[in-house]
Amino acid sequence: MIDIRSDTVTKPTEAMRKAMAEAEVGDDVYGDDPTVNELERLAAEMVGKEAALFVPSGTFGNQLALFTWCKRGSEVILGEDCHIIQHEAGAASVIAGVQTRPIPAPRGIMNLDDIEKRIRSIDIHYPSTSLICMENAHSAGTVVPLEHMKAVYNLAQKHRIPLHLDGARLFNAAAALQIPASELAAQTDSVMFCLSKGLCAPVGSMLAGPAEFIARARRNRKIMGGGMRQAGILAAAGIVALRDMTGRLEDDHRRARRLAQGLGAIPGIQVATDRLDINMVFFSIPALASTEKAARFMELLKEEGILANPPEQDNFRFVTHYWIGDAEVDTIIAACKRAMDQIQ
Repeated sequence: MIDIRSDTVTKPTEAMRKAMAEAEVGDDVYGDDPTVNELERLAAEMVGKEAALFVPSGTFGNQLALFTWCKRGSEVILGEDCHIIQHEAGAASVIAGVQTRPIPAPRGIMNLDDIEKRIRSIDIHYPSTSLICMENAHSAGTVVPLEHMKAVYNLAQKHRIPLHLDGARLFNAAAALQIPASELAAQTDSVMFCLSKGLCAPVGSMLAGPAEFIARARRNRKIMGGGMRQAGILAAAGIVALRDMTGRLEDDHRRARRLAQGLGAIPGIQVATDRLDINMVFFSIPALASTEKAARFMELLKEEGILANPPEQDNFRFVTHYWIGDAEVDTIIAACKRAMDQIQ
C-alpha cells in the first residue's frame, strides 16, 4: 500500500533496525542508559539547548512542557488552530491544569498586538499568563518565518513569559527556510520535536531547553508515566533519525510540490497552493461535498492501493515522506484522475 495519511506512518529504515538490535542499554530512570544519554546529548546540541529529554510522543512532549512551565490555574496563549488546541484531546486542562487562551493565527502567525492584549495584568480576578506557545512547521502545511518568531520571542521576553515551540516538524521548517534548526530553536525557551514523523524513528520525541527546566521536566515525565527503562533500543533509532534523516527532508517537500502540481492539473481538484511549504498537500473537491461521494473517492483510492485520510472540513490532505518516491507520486496522481473520472 502507498500510505499518504501522514508522515507518522513511516517505518524504521534498515539502518535503524540494525542500530536497535545492537543498542547498548541500561535503566534510563536511573540515568544509566548510554544510548538514551547519547540521543539526549545529540538532540540538545542540534537545537542549541543546554539539555534534552527523550519522551514517548509529541503530545507527551508538549504537555510535559506545559506541566513544567505553568502553575495550575494559569493561562497559556496560543494559536486557535495549533496542534495543542486541536489534536491533543484537551490534555492541557487535565495534566497541567491550565486554561488555554487561543487567538487567530492564520498560517500559524499570531499578530503581536493580539498576543500583547491577552497578556494578563495583575488582578485578583485574572489567571496569570504563564506561557506562550507557537507551532513551526504548522500542521496546516505552512512555515512561520524566522523574523516573526524573533518578534514573538522578544515580546515574550519583554513580559518575562517563557515561550514554548511545538516543533513536531521542526526540521521540516528548517529545511523550508534553509537555515539550521538551532536558529529557530534560539527564538524559544523550550522546544519539542518528533523523531517518529518524517524522520522514520518508530517511537519518540524530544523536549529541549535550559538544564534546570529539563531537570524539572524529567521528574514530571515520571509523574506522567513516561519514565522508560531500557529505552536505548528506541533511542538508537532516534540517533539515526537525527544524524541521517534530517538532511533529506527537502526531497519530501519537492515531491509534495510535484504531487500538488499533478493534482492541480486534474479537473475538479483545487489545490491550496499557499500551503505547500513542507511535505503536505491540501486540496478540496467541490463536486465531492457530500459525505457519500467523498467516501466513494476514498474507496476508489484504496482499491488502487492508496491509503489516505478522509477530508476534514472538506479539505483533503496527502503527506509525502521517506517511503513515497517519484514513482509513488505518479501512481497517486494517476489514481486520483481515474477516481475523479468515475465519480463525476
